[in-house]
Amino acid sequence: MNTAAVITFILYLCILIAFGVLFYRYSETLPDYILGGRKLKSGVAALSAGASDMSGWLLLGLPGAVYAAGLNQIWIAIGLSIGAFLNWQYVAARLRTLTEMTGNAITLPDYLEQRFEDKSRVLRIATATVILLFFALYTASGLVAGAKLFESSFGWGYEPALLAGAGVIVVYTFLGGFMAVSWTDFFQGILMFLALLTAPILLIFFYENWSTLTAGVTGVDPAFLNVYHDMTLIGILSLLAWGLGYFGQPHILARFMAIESANLVPKAQMIGIGWMVFALFGAVFVGFTGIAYFAGSPLPDPEFVFMVMIQELFNPWLAGILLAAILSAVMSTVDSQLLVCSSALAEDFYKGLLRPKASNSELVWVGRLSVVAVALVALVIAWNPEAMVLELVAWAWAGFGASFGPVILFSLFWRRMSLQGALAGVITGAVTVLVWNHLEGGWFDLYEILPGFVLSSLAILLFSLRSRPPSASVTAIFDKVQ
Repeated sequence: MNTAAVITFILYLCILIAFGVLFYRYSETLPDYILGGRKLKSGVAALSAGASDMSGWLLLGLPGAVYAAGLNQIWIAIGLSIGAFLNWQYVAARLRTLTEMTGNAITLPDYLEQRFEDKSRVLRIATATVILLFFALYTASGLVAGAKLFESSFGWGYEPALLAGAGVIVVYTFLGGFMAVSWTDFFQGILMFLALLTAPILLIFFYENWSTLTAGVTGVDPAFLNVYHDMTLIGILSLLAWGLGYFGQPHILARFMAIESANLVPKAQMIGIGWMVFALFGAVFVGFTGIAYFAGSPLPDPEFVFMVMIQELFNPWLAGILLAAILSAVMSTVDSQLLVCSSALAEDFYKGLLRPKASNSELVWVGRLSVVAVALVALVIAWNPEAMVLELVAWAWAGFGASFGPVILFSLFWRRMSLQGALAGVITGAVTVLVWNHLEGGWFDLYEILPGFVLSSLAILLFSLRSRPPSASVTAIFDKVQ
């Protein structure tokens, strides 16, 4: 890699660490460290939610999937767009209001425990355990994506690249907490957006016109132009079902909980959905263009398509910026995941179960040390250089979508939902995803989030109706929010 790109890249990493140092003094209490004191403005909430959502999957996984299989992968983008819109439309404002009214809850386990007045702490333990389990996989996927970036860009070995990417992320998350993560995600979201607009425009000029590009793709495989190619009903449903995952992603829901006021949600929704649609279109176009560009020399790893094209086609300084955008996509999710895991360990296990009267300073340091601990576990999982970003993301995304999605929706909209129903929903969703992922053939080829979501919903309905109705105090808060 040339000097110009290296300099641009290093400057970007220094800026990220500077954010951690800047927000260090704003993280004096655990609510500040975990949720930023609920002070996010609409723009920061929207772009940080989008950036933490899309991760390296947007600039590595999705372009790689389109490059390898063609436009039939566009169904993922359609499903995600619908799911994100519905999440902002129906969940954001209600969750922001209800979490504040239920004891000013700062984590999902905390919210669910207080929403159903669970004195046994079983629901908190179950939900926090699910968060740690699936975020270990999710965080590992981000570290794999970061390692691939360093490996491709600098020619490093996989292991040194993995350690370098993880090191930068841990430093600014450890220091600055939620505000550092949200503001870095905000700027990373802008950088990702610009990269996914700039690259397609420059690629169009490279190919002169659309006909030349499609002719190049047709020369590789005419079926790559067909969105229904090699797709069955199960295949299309599986890709569309990705949209269900939005309702249960803790790192995205945390942005809803942290926004300054529910009144800011409509503006944030407009910004967030606009960003998402353009970003997804750009990622699909990059992968599609790669089919023609690498027709004579196919890439051994499809997920390298954007990185290799950047280094071959663009000015060194621009290449450095675009490569920084890919690192942004990786970091913007890993930092959020580390913070959510940190909150589960500090708030839900340490404070909730071990030391209820721990001081703010003590809890903040427990949170910081938890960031390091979770990162080490994720590093162990990510140590396999053959790991695919999309596969790891798919499993973790399904786990959260099926475990928490139905529980969050029912808790916001169904007055009769009970503690037993919530617990049954979380456990049923998690177990279904874990088991379904290892089954093959027929309907078992369906993406595990869909059966997990359905069975979790049924469990919530069945156990809620067969258990004692919620108390008057629980329904009173629910009615007030409605």
